[in-house]
Amino acid sequence: MTLDLLRFTTAGSVDDGKSTLIGRLLYDAEQVYEDQLEHVAQASQRRGGEGALDLALLTDGLRAEREQGITIDVAYRYFATAKRRFIIADCPGHQQYTRNMVTGASTADVAVVLIDARRGVLEQSKRHAFISALLGIPEMVVAINKMDLVDHSQARFEELVEEFEGFAAKLNGHGRAITYIPMSALNGDNVVERSPRMQWYDGPVLLELLEEVEVAYDHPYDKPARFPVQWVIRPASGTLTGDYRAYAGQLASGALRRGDEVAVLPSGGRTRVAAIDTYDGELEEAMAPMSFALRLEDELDVSRGELICHPDESPTVTRELEADVCWMAQEPMRPGGRYLIKHTSRNATAVVDRIGEVVDVHTLERDAPPAELQLNDIARVRLRTSAPLVLDPYTSNRRTGSFILIDEASNGTVGAGMITEAI
Repeated sequence: MTLDLLRFTTAGSVDDGKSTLIGRLLYDAEQVYEDQLEHVAQASQRRGGEGALDLALLTDGLRAEREQGITIDVAYRYFATAKRRFIIADCPGHQQYTRNMVTGASTADVAVVLIDARRGVLEQSKRHAFISALLGIPEMVVAINKMDLVDHSQARFEELVEEFEGFAAKLNGHGRAITYIPMSALNGDNVVERSPRMQWYDGPVLLELLEEVEVAYDHPYDKPARFPVQWVIRPASGTLTGDYRAYAGQLASGALRRGDEVAVLPSGGRTRVAAIDTYDGELEEAMAPMSFALRLEDELDVSRGELICHPDESPTVTRELEADVCWMAQEPMRPGGRYLIKHTSRNATAVVDRIGEVVDVHTLERDAPPAELQLNDIARVRLRTSAPLVLDPYTSNRRTGSFILIDEASNGTVGAGMITEAI
């Protein structure tokens, strides 16, 4: 039996112990190889660890990270237990690397937000919690870390839970589940094993929760079929015979079956599915997130960037949209700014029509529209595109409801957007 896969991300302010927590989780779950431990022991000695293992080094892989003792890039780690497989995205806490946190959290099922028991709920803790909610991560764990530094105080834990609850109540109206766990990542309390020093806590430990949490309701195959075309397959001389033509891509959501009536958007043509081809042969049915080549009964003009769906569950076709945009560049976004937009497999040019209200991460209120969007700002932005996009609101489909903005000169990603509505 294949174990199901859970993706989760760690987030929070700098020095809250995110990398140490992941290191402890891997170490106590016996998911670290001997040569890795040797390497970490040597690196710990070089940093003056006096024989103690610095478990944060299991995830901080860049030389600059190890030298400075901070996380810069997103570190991905894979491990498995008897109950489930996991992919961890260890995200940086520094405000200047918030853009990396957005990247790491974009595919997560669970967000683990760490809070230092001494320092309480900081601005970056709130920012990461808000981004996690904005990205539609269905489950959130708030890990009150470093409880050993506050004498494992139940009163301090309850005080921080109350403080975060007041903030979390404003995150959104989707009924997001939040679990609070008191822990010490350094000592391993309530990470994999239950802590004898916090017997007043009777909830799940972190690994227990990650193994048991149910996220099946957010699976992409429960949604309408969305198949963005990535490549048109035509026969090269001497390989495929005759008039073979298929459209390759990954099914973003839903399911397609042979014989289904489908629409091709934005052109609007209709036909039926003739065959679903894979490396191992033809399929009667394909479900998200499978990749395959789709053959159609009729010869329609279909090219990269178009989307195939069921006609009665069509997304919106538009050249004007509003989205919540996380700005990731030093150079600010201004009205009239021109960028490349990448949405599913479609590329176009986007012009900023208007910058709307910007989010205050402390209160989650939307402040008056700014003249420009600065690094790490999150605001409602209206865009016009040079070609029609085929889209859904982000709240209904994360794949067809998201996009990135790219600077035309540097080719660097400058913004990530979650679509709220077509105009």
